[in-house]
Amino acid sequence: MKQSIRRIQNCLQDIYPTGEIKALTRIILEEVCQYSLTDILLHKNSILSASKHQEIETILQRLKQNEPIQYILGHTKFYGININVAPGVLIPRPETEELVELILKENEKLKGNILDIGTGSGCIALALAKFLPESRVEGWDISVEALNIATQNARQNSIEAFFLQKDILNLNTSEISRQYDLIVSNPPYICEREKKEMDRNVLDYEPHLALFVEDSDPLLFYRKIAEAGKSILKPGKRLYFEINALFGKETQKMVEEYGYTDVHIYKDISGKNRFISAKNDG
Repeated sequence: MKQSIRRIQNCLQDIYPTGEIKALTRIILEEVCQYSLTDILLHKNSILSASKHQEIETILQRLKQNEPIQYILGHTKFYGININVAPGVLIPRPETEELVELILKENEKLKGNILDIGTGSGCIALALAKFLPESRVEGWDISVEALNIATQNARQNSIEAFFLQKDILNLNTSEISRQYDLIVSNPPYICEREKKEMDRNVLDYEPHLALFVEDSDPLLFYRKIAEAGKSILKPGKRLYFEINALFGKETQKMVEEYGYTDVHIYKDISGKNRFISAKNDG
């Protein structure tokens, strides 16, 4: 085990910061050896088989190409749920777990229809379905690949949710048969000009369709969802967004112009404006 730990650290030391290497070491050994952190400490003097060494080596070679560990392993954890991921869906972020936490805190007794727009892997929809079991949860996405992954995640976690192909940019709300008691979305919100500040593991591997908007219209998806919400979100019910911290006030002003009230901006754990909620006054 010690030899494997040294190999991981030496292989990655010129690519990743020390803290990230420690986290990757734990994740790799948990995956390959099926060890918990306690097991890793208890078995640090054990000798791994040649096949496990080869598994570790394969993972390291992919990490050296800046491929995200979540794609290499094919799964990650989100709000305590095991979520399958692949390059066709965005890797769930800790900030999005904060969004789920906010929704559950403010809607702990919700019984109704919930809609997650731009569901991707289904992580938000599935977390809400699990912890609001008396609600009916739908997830929409334009990507068939994403919907397939979301459906697989629902099945493997035995969580009931319904995933549909919808394009929010070209949505005819008259064709939507129900109204919702809560709408949530973590849509594409990173401007093209922000690419230069981003890491290669994001730019080279994660789906740009789920990440980026044109610099000329950074609120495109929020505007379309707010507009649709006037028809498909029940009066008095709330809309929740994860937002670009650069456009918090602009997003607030936009939803207010659509007639939403009681608008709140929330900061994430890093102190950045990251979430908005607003009430549909009908």
